[in-house]
Amino acid sequence: MTQDTLTESQTRPASSGVELRGPMKPGFETILTPAAMAFVVSLERKFGGERRRLLAERAATQVKLDSGWRPDFPAETKAIRKSDWVVAPQPADLLDRRVEITGPTDRKMIINALNSGASVFMADLEDSSTPTWDNVIEGQINLRDAVRRTISFDDAGNGKHYELKEKTAVLLVRPRGCHLPEAHVFVDGQAMSGAIFDFALYFFHNAKELLARNTGPYFYLPKMESRHEAKLWNDIFIEAQRQLGVKQGTIKATVLIETVMAAFEMDEILYALKEHSTGLNCGRWDYIYSYIKKLAEDPKAVMPDRGSVTMTAHFLRSYSLLLIATCHRRNAHAMGGMAAQIPIRDNPEANEAAMEKVRADKLREATDGHDGTWVAHPGLVPIAKEIFDKAMPEANQLARKRQDVSINAADLLAVPQGTLSEAGLRQNLSVGTGYLEAWLRGNGCVPLHHLMEDAATAEISRAQVWQCIRHKARLVDGRTVDLDLCYGLLDDELAKMKAGASAGNRYDDAANMFRDLLSAKAFPEWLTLPAYEKLVSEGV
Repeated sequence: MTQDTLTESQTRPASSGVELRGPMKPGFETILTPAAMAFVVSLERKFGGERRRLLAERAATQVKLDSGWRPDFPAETKAIRKSDWVVAPQPADLLDRRVEITGPTDRKMIINALNSGASVFMADLEDSSTPTWDNVIEGQINLRDAVRRTISFDDAGNGKHYELKEKTAVLLVRPRGCHLPEAHVFVDGQAMSGAIFDFALYFFHNAKELLARNTGPYFYLPKMESRHEAKLWNDIFIEAQRQLGVKQGTIKATVLIETVMAAFEMDEILYALKEHSTGLNCGRWDYIYSYIKKLAEDPKAVMPDRGSVTMTAHFLRSYSLLLIATCHRRNAHAMGGMAAQIPIRDNPEANEAAMEKVRADKLREATDGHDGTWVAHPGLVPIAKEIFDKAMPEANQLARKRQDVSINAADLLAVPQGTLSEAGLRQNLSVGTGYLEAWLRGNGCVPLHHLMEDAATAEISRAQVWQCIRHKARLVDGRTVDLDLCYGLLDDELAKMKAGASAGNRYDDAANMFRDLLSAKAFPEWLTLPAYEKLVSEGV
C-alpha cells in the first residue's frame, strides 16, 4: 500500500497538525493511544527544531573536514575536562553489566536475549532493525509485553514455546539515531524524529511499570556527535519526566561513542547527561564507519581491508583506552564493543578459530579495564562471562582510574596501516549488498560469512569501497580500484548470492542501490536513508 492509497481512517489527524500515515493494524491502537500520541507530539514540537539545527551543524562540520580541518579536544570546554565531578549514582540493577547482548525487537529474539544469561539485553530499534511501520510498532508491543513479563511466542516452524525465565537480563532500549525520520508520522507538515518517536512511546507506556518492578527506563543513545546533542537528549529526558510525573534523574542512558567527533567530547557528553548518565560504550563498527565518512575526502586516510582493522589498531585502541579513563574518572561505566562472531555449527575447527578471536577480544577489554562487553549471539554469552568473571571479580572496574592513559588528537586520528586486496573488496561488496537485500525485506540483522551484520558493518563496506574509488586506491596486485572493477566484482558476487536464493529475494534492488551509492559524486552520509525512502514509497 503506498502513501497515495492510504484510506481516510489511516490518515486521520491524531490531533491538529498531526497526520498518521501508517495503517492502524489490530493491536496498534494499544500503543498509538491518543494520550501516547499527545506525549510524542509534544516532545517533537518542543525539540524537533533543535534536532534539525544540530543536524545542520553536523553537515557544516563535514564541510570543514572535507576542506582539511581536523578535530581536537575543544578549548572552550577545557574546564569541564580538568575539573572534578562525577555522574549521578547508578541504579542497583546496572552496577554489574559484564555481558550485554543486543538484537532486534521481534518477540522470539527478545525472549531468547532476556533468557540468555547476559547481564543486560539492549533491545535495538536502530541498526539491527529495519524501521518498517510494522517493525516499529510491533517492536513497541513486544517491549511492553516484555516489561510486564507477559511476552511469549509459539514457533510454528519448530513447534517450540518460548517464555521468560524467572531471572532475566536487565532491559535497555536503543532508539533510532537523530538523523532518521519517522516517515509515517507527520507533525506540522514534517516527518517527525524517529529517535523521539521510539523513545517517547517506550517511556510513556513503560516508565512507571518498570519502576514498580524495581528497575527503570534505561536507554542506549546512538550516533551522537557532540555535547550539544547530549544536551538535547538531556533536555528531552527532563521534559519527559516532568510531563509524566516521574522523578528527575530516573531515566538512565549509556551513550555509544561511535563517531570520531564524539571521541573528542567524552567528558563533555557525560557532563551534559550527568544526572542521567550510566556511561559510554565503544561502538566499534560505527566508529570505523565514522572515521571513513569524516575523512572520506582525504587520500591519506584510505582504510586497509576491513578484516585487518581490529581493536588493536592504534586509533581504535587509543579511543578505547581514553573511554575507560574518562568514564572511570567520572564514576561511569566503560562498556566494551561488539563481538560479531556467531557459532559455526557445521565446522568445529572454524568455530574454534572464531571463538578464539572472541576470547582474545574480551580478554583485552577486561584487562584494559572495561566494565562489560557486547555479544551478538547467545552462544557467546558464556565465553564473555567466563573471561570477565575471572578478570573482574567485583561488579565493575570503576576503581581502576587508568591515570596512566594519555591520548592526544593524533592518536585518535592515526590512519591504520595495511593492504587492500581483491578478497577484501569482494567481502565489502558481498556484505554490503547482502545486508541491503535483507534490510529491504524488513530484516535489519543478518548473519553473513559467520558474522552478525547490521547497518554499521554494511556502512563500513560501502564507505570503504567509495573511498577507494574516490582516491584510485591500488590493490596489492597493482590494479586500481575504480567503478568498472567494482561493478564487475559486484556482478560476480551477486551471481553467487542469487544462486539458490528463494523467490521474492531483493538482490537486484540491493545491488542497484549499492551501485548508486558507489557512483555518487559526493559521499552519501547514510545508506539507510535512501533505503528507508524506498520502503516508504512501497508502503511499508
